[in-house]
Amino acid sequence: MGDAPIFYFSKPTAVAALSAGVVIAAFLINRFAPRKRKHVRRAVILALFYLAAFVALLTLSALHVDGPAHVAREITELIGVISVVSLGALTIFDLALPAIGVDAAPILTDIVVGIGYLAAGVVTMRRAGFDFSGIVATSALLTTITAFSLQGTLSNVVGGVALQVDDSIKVGDWVQLESGKQGRVREIRWRYTVIETRDWDTLIVPNATLLSQTILILGKREGEPLQHRMWVYFNVDFRFSPADVIRAVNDALQAATIEGVAPTPPPHAIVMDFAKDNRDSFAYYAVRYWLTDLSRDDPTSSRVRERIFTALKRAGIPLAVPAAHLWVEADNAEHRDRKKAAEQAKRIKALGAVDLFENLRPEETQSIAEGLRYALFAPGEAMTRQGAVAHWLYIVMDGTAEVRVNVEGQEKIVAKIEAPGFFGEMGLMTGEPRTATVVAVTEVECYRLDKAAFHRIITERPELAKEISELLAHRRVELHAVKEGLDAEAKAKRLALENRRILATVQRFFGLSDYDGPKEI
Repeated sequence: MGDAPIFYFSKPTAVAALSAGVVIAAFLINRFAPRKRKHVRRAVILALFYLAAFVALLTLSALHVDGPAHVAREITELIGVISVVSLGALTIFDLALPAIGVDAAPILTDIVVGIGYLAAGVVTMRRAGFDFSGIVATSALLTTITAFSLQGTLSNVVGGVALQVDDSIKVGDWVQLESGKQGRVREIRWRYTVIETRDWDTLIVPNATLLSQTILILGKREGEPLQHRMWVYFNVDFRFSPADVIRAVNDALQAATIEGVAPTPPPHAIVMDFAKDNRDSFAYYAVRYWLTDLSRDDPTSSRVRERIFTALKRAGIPLAVPAAHLWVEADNAEHRDRKKAAEQAKRIKALGAVDLFENLRPEETQSIAEGLRYALFAPGEAMTRQGAVAHWLYIVMDGTAEVRVNVEGQEKIVAKIEAPGFFGEMGLMTGEPRTATVVAVTEVECYRLDKAAFHRIITERPELAKEISELLAHRRVELHAVKEGLDAEAKAKRLALENRRILATVQRFFGLSDYDGPKEI
């Protein structure tokens, strides 16, 4: 006679220990891995069945019903073993492995748990004296029938296991199917893979189908950050040199960062083609950039198009008009004079907002107005950069810009420029490097005045240098007085010193001789 089987899970201590383990595991997962909460449900349900079986065992034992009590004990043992397997899987796969940075595949977890359940069932049933010989005898026939009837399902299951084991496609990857559909892998299950598309739809792709296709994984390259190359196309008339077009667009794209665009490789423009089939009257261009957030492709391309548009506007290069369009406009001398007069009036009004030019004669204002150049900047674009040597004065007609200063590697916003306003007067008058970076917050329209347009006037009337130097010195000293708390005497000394320094710099920059006052005529 063999030894009586030893029962482990039909004792009160085992019930208490297992219940406490489930409660602790549920608390830890709720605290540290809330996304795994659905896995707790299985362990809790098994624990409840285990408690119910144990209560039934106690009740039948108290009533001295030996036969049913024996069955209840075996059921309690079986559910207890299965509960331990479930709790162990919860602890290992949902708590321990993620804590050390290992995220096991869901299918692998299911396989391990399934094998554990099967082993628990076999051991418990053998202890209960169950004979498996009949099942083994008929298993070959059943396996053959099942394989033929579930061939499609089994191929999908095998495909799911293969995808998880070889790690070729991961949850979170952006993929493109042979149909051209793109989406993000949300879940790889036994039978199918769930893909969320850009259109806010969900694709259910059988794993066997997925394995039989050539799948493009977007933005994935060994040893490189996740980023995907994108194209933005535009057309420009033949009358404009490709070198000028590419230079203008590249300068705008690379001068300041664009949200969603990778800095490396930098975005750049290329010539794609000239007229196709001798029909089109323009050249084909494209901007290549690398997208860092694959879920925001269209908004990022839109920001790149804004940058292209404003860059071409500043350079005086219009986008090509399709040849099929016919533009009819009355273009006679009277019409041209009217347009020119309206534009000149707009420029003179812009100069009126700049106090540097308040002492100019009317003819001098007219001359400077003719030298202004229109410029348009997209939101986020750098209008000028700290440390750059650029002899431009900017007159802001519409929009808002921020003044940013780099201090010990950190960029800080120190001021805002609202239309109408201006900046860059020191660069225009002295040639000194920019002391700050100015970035467009909104789309900014402005005029730019360079040294060449102002040179003739200040050369003919050098006393302007003294007047403008006094104004610039006054501004600078007022700023330092506030920062340093200068009294009236110190402020006056600083003003005289700064006035002489700026005047000398202006005279040297414009090639003027020392000037002491107006000459007699």
